[in-house]
Amino acid sequence: MIAPTSFFNDYGCHVRILEEARALQSLNLQVKIVTYYKGRDLPGLDIARTPPLPWRSHYEVGSSRHKIAFDLYLSGTALAAALRWRPHLLHAHLHEGALIGVALRALLRVPLIFDFQGSLTGEMIDHRFLNPDGPWYPLVRRLEVWIDRRPNAILTSTIHGARLLIEAFGASPDRVIPFPDAVNTEVFRPPLPEEIPELQRLREVWGIPPERHLVVYLGLLAPYQGTDLLLQAAARVVRLEPQVHFLIMGFPGETHYMAQAAALGISDHVTFTGKVPYEQAPIYLRLGELAVAPKMSATEGSGKLLNYMATGLPVVAFDTPVSREFMGHEGYYARFGDADSLAEQILYALRHPGESAERGRRLRARAVAHYSWKAAGQMLLEIYRAVQRGVRPPVWAIASSQREAKTEEAFR
Repeated sequence: MIAPTSFFNDYGCHVRILEEARALQSLNLQVKIVTYYKGRDLPGLDIARTPPLPWRSHYEVGSSRHKIAFDLYLSGTALAAALRWRPHLLHAHLHEGALIGVALRALLRVPLIFDFQGSLTGEMIDHRFLNPDGPWYPLVRRLEVWIDRRPNAILTSTIHGARLLIEAFGASPDRVIPFPDAVNTEVFRPPLPEEIPELQRLREVWGIPPERHLVVYLGLLAPYQGTDLLLQAAARVVRLEPQVHFLIMGFPGETHYMAQAAALGISDHVTFTGKVPYEQAPIYLRLGELAVAPKMSATEGSGKLLNYMATGLPVVAFDTPVSREFMGHEGYYARFGDADSLAEQILYALRHPGESAERGRRLRARAVAHYSWKAAGQMLLEIYRAVQRGVRPPVWAIASSQREAKTEEAFR
């Protein structure tokens, strides 16, 4: 696996990389992950890291001009590891990983699978690193199109992503395979009665008054993740329902968003935890009565939705194709980018606890039935075998076990 990121970090695409690797290992595959020099080493994973850059010991999450140097280092590390290890298959994450994978495939003559988790240009625009009206946009867009047409197969975390690749980037439909995010439904689950004292202790540790209804968010903090809009919505909610509290778990920029909460006058109703280790995420999510997912990206997946769903939480999200794909009719949907609408949906969910609890139960059932990593690992192995034989895995077999037949029919 080629992972052009600081694996492991406790968010987003890192969780997909981790869970894919673990699922494959459970099927007796050997997996080597080649990644940047920073990140957490996790037990049981074979990780090869780049050497550190001599002039850059720290770097930002997301798009950065320094990533060019990181990826050159990653190319050399991946080549050295591949020549020693002689893999049967290359599994590249993100567009930079796919670009490195194209070069390695030419040398090793093994299949290349690209794990597509969102548009390259879309992510750079979301991170405000690329101006869609600037002179560099056409060049980067052409590069993205070129990369998207090279792998033997492309996995997409959503059917929306598959449609985007085919319709907007000209990827061959024969090579695009919807392979949705999944969740460990045995780890992410509703609280058990014997866990109540521990949950109460956690609330006390973070100074959350016991009488307050708790709304939880877990993920990166950034404008494209909707953090600014979430705080604006929180201010409207607290003004109308003072017994509501928001637990915002994630990074970076906690200091910036704490100042923003103070400016909105809601500091005593919002708790920022900073980074929560992935291993602790399940117990923290069990604190919540309601979860929010205000992500603003139009092309990326939203794996946090599955963690919320598996925990049995009702969920308020912006109305996007990805949110609809994961949650169906069971989610609460706010108008895209509208803080007032987000506040309205949060208030509605909190004021109708019976309905919300039932939606949470149905979302949990949906996650167990359609988004389990146990089944996803076997599917990934079948995809590998098909690509090695030079045949296309049957899309209907993958999709029908992951979601309702009507979703697959819509994709076709």
